[in-house]
This record gives sequence, C-alpha cells and structure tokens, in this order.
Amino acid sequence: MKVKLCGIRRPEDVAYLNEFRPDYAGFVFAGTRRRVTPETAAALAEKLDAGIRKAGVFVDEPAESIARTVRLAGLDAVQLHGNESAETVAELRRLLPGVELWKAVRVRDRNSIPRALELGADRLVLDSFSASAYGGTGKTADWSLIREANPPVPYFLAGGLNSGNVALAVAELSPYGVDVSSGIETGGVKDRRKIEQIMRILRKVGS
Repeated sequence: MKVKLCGIRRPEDVAYLNEFRPDYAGFVFAGTRRRVTPETAAALAEKLDAGIRKAGVFVDEPAESIARTVRLAGLDAVQLHGNESAETVAELRRLLPGVELWKAVRVRDRNSIPRALELGADRLVLDSFSASAYGGTGKTADWSLIREANPPVPYFLAGGLNSGNVALAVAELSPYGVDVSSGIETGGVKDRRKIEQIMRILRKVGS
C-alpha cells in the first residue's frame, strides 16, 4: 500500500520524510495554509530522498502553468483538486508524458465518484466534502459512499486520517494508498512523532 504525506513546506518536514520514507511527498500549490511556491518546492525536493516520489496539488490552474511547476520541481504526479475537466486531463497528459495524473474527489453523494471517473485520470484521491475548502480539512470522508462506489481505478483514501483511525480505514476499504496531512500535524506544522506513529501503523497493516 502506498503512503503519501502531504503539505510539505519546511526543511524539517523533508528531514522527517527522509527518516520515515513514505512513498510520496505532497506539495500544495493552492490555498493558503500549506501553500508553497514552485521555487520553494523545487528547493525542498532537492533535499528529498531520491526514493520518495513527489506529487503536486493544484486547484483549477491552467495546464501550461501546472506543467511549468512540474518541470521546475521535478514532480512525479499531479493531483487535481478543483473542478478540472477531461480536456484539462488530456492536455496535461500531452504536456507531461510519464507524469501520473490524479483527480481528487470531495465525496459528497453517490454521483461524486462516477463523475470523476469520466475525466480519465490515472488515480483518484477520495476526500471528505467541504463547501469551504478543497482538502486538508481534517474531516473524515464518507467511507460508506466509497465502499458503495467500489472505484475500478486505484485510489488514495484521504480526509481526516490519523493514527487513531487509519488502520480501520485500510481494513474497511483496502485502498491503493492513503493520503495524510492534518493527521500528522500539531499546531499547523508537521509533527515528527505523529509521522513516526502513523508510518509504523501503515507499514504494519500494509505489509
């Protein structure tokens, strides 16, 4: 099972990831609280262990702009977290051959996941619904809707995951991967102890 730790924005965060080795580091290029510039992400990515892949989170950004950031920061995956269209996904596939394209879904109802599947992304990131934010809210996703949809493409489970519920989430849904952000923070910054704790749990349940 894959593990993505998202919202990396400090050299200390990179050091924690290099120590505990998730599969993906996530850099957020939208919103405010965890946002980094492409230049900052590139500088942090240079210090990241070569075995950790890099994903970038974007919200309704033009494909050409996303492609520039991907090239600058050396990203391996693009996570689209807004209202992007199938045309945007197709354009990114043309501009960025070999880069994984993920579509985040704020799971609100039974139609949320089927609509996202029509966009043609390689992976889905299934998150909780919030009318005021595009992710990182700490709210738990609706697992019952995800189980009912049984997505036919690999997906990351996101939304309110922490050391107290992640083992149950994996047992209930068997996702391709998990995506954790607020659950490894204290006071709005990444917490080494929480990262160690959740990685220990995930390596155990995912083995």
